[in-house]
Amino acid sequence: MRAAQITLAVALSVVLLPLGLAKIAAAPVMRQAAAHLGMSPGQYRVIGALEVAGAAGLLLGLAAGPLGAAAAIGLALLMAAAAVVHLRHGDPPVRALPAVVLAVAALAYAGTAVSVG
Repeated sequence: MRAAQITLAVALSVVLLPLGLAKIAAAPVMRQAAAHLGMSPGQYRVIGALEVAGAAGLLLGLAAGPLGAAAAIGLALLMAAAAVVHLRHGDPPVRALPAVVLAVAALAYAGTAVSVG
């Protein structure tokens, strides 16, 4: 289970860190995404900060299990909310799929973190 926890932490961090940093930096593509979803760049920066904090929490959770589990649950909730926002704004379900996959991966990490202890 430890290998699964490490793999999930690294995979989620590799995806979420650049996305979160791009949101914080208000990269043009992220500003367009925020506008499409009816959010201000400031709101999108907050989401980016949560993604970066969650990814850091997953990595730190490799040393402190409860921290990693909490970070994973927070990321799962954040990604579930992202999927809902995409669907409510009329995006096709395929646009919400990456968020759903990340939410499931985060829940898998939480499960491994709890089972590893």
